[in-house]
Amino acid sequence: MSERVIPLYPVWMVVNGQVEERNVEPRLLLSDFLRHTLGLTGTHVGCEHGICGACTVMVDGDSVRSCLTLAVTANGSEITTVEGMGTVEQLSPIQEAFRECHGLQCGFCTPGMLATCTDALQKYPLASDEEIRDVLSGNLCRCTGYQGIVEALRVCAAAKHALREAAGTDGDQGEK
Repeated sequence: MSERVIPLYPVWMVVNGQVEERNVEPRLLLSDFLRHTLGLTGTHVGCEHGICGACTVMVDGDSVRSCLTLAVTANGSEITTVEGMGTVEQLSPIQEAFRECHGLQCGFCTPGMLATCTDALQKYPLASDEEIRDVLSGNLCRCTGYQGIVEALRVCAAAKHALREAAGTDGDQGEK
């Protein structure tokens, strides 16, 4: 009996600002592509069912569960993982808020939380703790009790609102 050969498909995507081109099996998950093919281990895999949110990354500006996404479906996309959000020397605003507000403990959920928060800050006004908790409801954290995470998102949402007010714009009109 001969082994069945699985064909490889060419994919390219911009990952954290770098163009990546590879040949991949059609069944390869985006989380595995990022972790094993590109070595970007900041993307964590928890439940492998899309429930926990640890694998969340940004794909073309939207938060996406990479454990449910085939790498071939991300062909031509722009991907941002936690490694592309900031550096040790220059944290992104949400990373800085997580640090200041003690929004992390063990860190396993943090990359997915950061991607979810980044997406939410772009799309929603986040004017109340209820809205913030609703946004975070798709991500599980077993350490923090969420208080620091909610506070970090509240701080960033308030800063975004203050900047827009100072600029005389209301960027939340028409947003989801």
